[in-house]
Amino acid sequence: MSYSVGQVSAFAGVTVRTLHHYDKAGLLSPSGRSHAGYRLYSDADLARLQQILFYRELGFSLDEIAAIFKDPQANALEYLRARQRQLSEEIARLRRLTEVAQRAIEVQQMGVSLTPQERFEVFGEITFDLSYATEAEAKWAHSQGQREAMARAAAHTKEDWRQLMGEAGAWRAELLAAFDEGNPSDGERAMDLAEEHRLHISRWFTSCPPDMHRRIADDFVADPRAFALVVPPSQQRPGLAAYLCRAVHANAARHAGGRTESEE
Repeated sequence: MSYSVGQVSAFAGVTVRTLHHYDKAGLLSPSGRSHAGYRLYSDADLARLQQILFYRELGFSLDEIAAIFKDPQANALEYLRARQRQLSEEIARLRRLTEVAQRAIEVQQMGVSLTPQERFEVFGEITFDLSYATEAEAKWAHSQGQREAMARAAAHTKEDWRQLMGEAGAWRAELLAAFDEGNPSDGERAMDLAEEHRLHISRWFTSCPPDMHRRIADDFVADPRAFALVVPPSQQRPGLAAYLCRAVHANAARHAGGRTESEE
């Protein structure tokens, strides 16, 4: 049985232009012609079109489909396996993006309840990078401390944030002075500043034992976005993030000696 190009277009759900393109590409040439010279497709042509559409649905290019048709037994399985790997990787990537998007929604929903003007007034140069906040939320999703910190941050009032940032600003000035004056990172002054930072986190966000504080400090060195939450870029010095990280580790080692301190 023979079918006109219009009939095939309706059967397959493709445009006449697409069928003409497949013909020019050498993928699907109609088996016959009518007396008036119009294209006529056979049942075998329709079966080949079905194969083309199947491969197109899987994302194969026309050149790849042509290569498969040249030697189906040798190429089809190889191409299909390769495409299966690509699709599996894409599925995994999309799942990760879905999780990140969900975390972003949660971060936004639990974020700081201030207007843009109030944010600028309270935080000044300290800015919250949503990409970092989202990644941190995903990284620590199963951490009780992370959930507590997000909940407490969401509950802070404007005055809470004003007080919190005032404390942070005073601490930051002391940190910069200690660094600029050449105080050793494992010295008493630097370790005391590290301890102040740890207690600040505990007071305003979540209990921060020394082990957790070390992990936070490691992020300061590994990710500039994390350190920018503590010291804005305009106030940073080369080596300052590493200096604070070493001070935090030294302070944690000091407490590991058996000393117990209040979190209040």
